[in-house]
Amino acid sequence: MSAGTPEPLTPAQQELYDWLSDYIGANHHSPSIRQMMQAMGLRSPAPVQSRLRHLQQKGWITWQEGQARTLQLLGGLASGIPVLGAVAAGGLVETFDDVQERLDLAPVLETQGLFALTVNGDSMVDAHIADGDVVLMEPVLEASRLREGTIVSALVPGSGTTLKHFHRSKGTIRLEAANPAYEPIVLPVDQVQVQGKLVAVWRQV
Repeated sequence: MSAGTPEPLTPAQQELYDWLSDYIGANHHSPSIRQMMQAMGLRSPAPVQSRLRHLQQKGWITWQEGQARTLQLLGGLASGIPVLGAVAAGGLVETFDDVQERLDLAPVLETQGLFALTVNGDSMVDAHIADGDVVLMEPVLEASRLREGTIVSALVPGSGTTLKHFHRSKGTIRLEAANPAYEPIVLPVDQVQVQGKLVAVWRQV
């Protein structure tokens, strides 16, 4: 099997994956474990969680166990997205007659622990991240090694998880929006838990 190709699924795993694909396609966010249980006719979360673990191990999804909303489908993306030509601001540079190359997303999708979040609100619009977009995030193990201005997801006391530009100085972290309507969030380092840094933005069309 070539790198980036998902392993075959059992009938039970395929049933869950197909249902997840339909659900996410219709609702633009991942379902809860309870919803998966009901759809599969199960009375316990354990079989659902087992199937999800197998789907992740086989390369069909990414998922942070215990956080159903972080689930992201990979199976349909593993073969890459066609790059159909170049485009300029004034018009097309090349026609789309033949697919000459494919954009290989496997290195991104195989990032250890990659997870997805749905964006709510307009605080990052000037960074071209809009309400309803899905952002792919790479886990951050050491916030001290982040570059200034990196877009991160961070857990802030009393505010939950927020997507902002990261800045650090003299024991404080400043989380800046990409929208002048929002004031920066400035807190001591020990009060901010940086969860991930931005890898890609997925816009539903």
